[in-house]
Amino acid sequence: MYFRKIQNKLSEWAVKDNRKPLILRGARQVGKTTVVREFSKKFNQYIELNLDKPEDKQIFVYNLKIRELIEAIFFYKNQKIDYTKTLIFIDEIQNSPEAVRQLRYFYEEYPQLYIIAAGSLLESLIDRTISFPVGRVEYMYMFPFTFDEFVTAYNADLIDVYNTVPIPEYANKKFESLFSKFALIGGMPEIVANYLKTGDLIALNDINHSLLTAYKDDIEKYSQNTNQTKLIRFVFEKSFFEAGKRLKYTGFGNSNYKSDQIREVFEILEKALILKVIYPTVNFKIPIEKNLRKSPKLLLLDTGLVNYAAGLQKEIFSNEEIIDVNDGFVAEHIVAQELNPLMPLNSGLNFWVREKKQSNAEIDFVIPYKNLLIPIEVKTGKSGRLRSLHQFIDNCPHNFAVRIYSGKFEIQKTQTIEGKMFNLMNLPFFLIPKIYEYLDFMIENKKQQTCERRSPHRK
Repeated sequence: MYFRKIQNKLSEWAVKDNRKPLILRGARQVGKTTVVREFSKKFNQYIELNLDKPEDKQIFVYNLKIRELIEAIFFYKNQKIDYTKTLIFIDEIQNSPEAVRQLRYFYEEYPQLYIIAAGSLLESLIDRTISFPVGRVEYMYMFPFTFDEFVTAYNADLIDVYNTVPIPEYANKKFESLFSKFALIGGMPEIVANYLKTGDLIALNDINHSLLTAYKDDIEKYSQNTNQTKLIRFVFEKSFFEAGKRLKYTGFGNSNYKSDQIREVFEILEKALILKVIYPTVNFKIPIEKNLRKSPKLLLLDTGLVNYAAGLQKEIFSNEEIIDVNDGFVAEHIVAQELNPLMPLNSGLNFWVREKKQSNAEIDFVIPYKNLLIPIEVKTGKSGRLRSLHQFIDNCPHNFAVRIYSGKFEIQKTQTIEGKMFNLMNLPFFLIPKIYEYLDFMIENKKQQTCERRSPHRK
């Protein structure tokens, strides 16, 4: 078991005064069950129910009152009834609408119990008449490994240097090399564990194949009929070739399917957390308003799976610069994958566009930072070539921007084509998980410099 940051969030949940049953969301194979089992070591007693198993699901069939249900759970799992420091994990809860219904009573009548539930495609598989009890449960999302988690798994002794802001220049080459490996293999837990154990890249192909096959086989559970199953499989397979790109529903994958059919399938796969559709905004400031009329970008669950499914592994392995692979879309995709877990759950990740005649512009990503909307470009060129970024800065109410690239960390004072001065933070790919800490550093550093100019030191 490698350390995952969500373990800290689970610990915070456990000590809340008004703790609610927790719904742990995430695609299959991202490590939900493993993390809960590791977390269970902090408790006096742990009970795990998997509602894919008939004997565990049967407990909820009797339609018992909450006290009798809890007694039945302890009885069937051969555990002594203890309402203190007991964690109950209900996995694949979507298989039992009754189990979902009972969550409200766990919260209202037995709040001293620690309840975690997980499952796949919860919104679509549960009977439409059953919904999660609003206000009586809370949610937490789990993603594939992020790069800082990968660093910790690779060698925990490196993490103190990695967490130093700004990072020492002597550490750049080491982390650049590690990030190249991470960008190639991705963050699926089984892939990471196997690679760190053996270092064998070839052996990962069998695991990637098994993961993709498992997702395909799972599709039947998402579908309403045979025709939709075929369509979901088609969209799933073609999506890996479109990762990081602007998405067009009409003619997707060179098919004759109607745009409404394709859109519906993407909504299904998005609910399964296999992919994410990222919409643009035309805003220059907070709040971010998504423009649903403009074509979105496509983010798949994991870049390593994309590399394998789209046949990009050799190209990545032979290129020194990830930005040069597949017209830069692999670089954009890994950046999106790293930014996505950092975004507020109610808004998600976005990018920025301005689409006018003879004046189109696009910023790879925009993220909220306090009361600012920060533009992010994934580039190798100098600041003078960042024309879209300049347009954004000329119109936004601040003067901060980020370029993610294969270079060292530095803050550059520069100006737009129109002459507006701004601070460009050049951030190495391997520091994406730390972007908010580096934004703090840049902006606090700017404030300090301003104060020093206003109050010069006198001997």
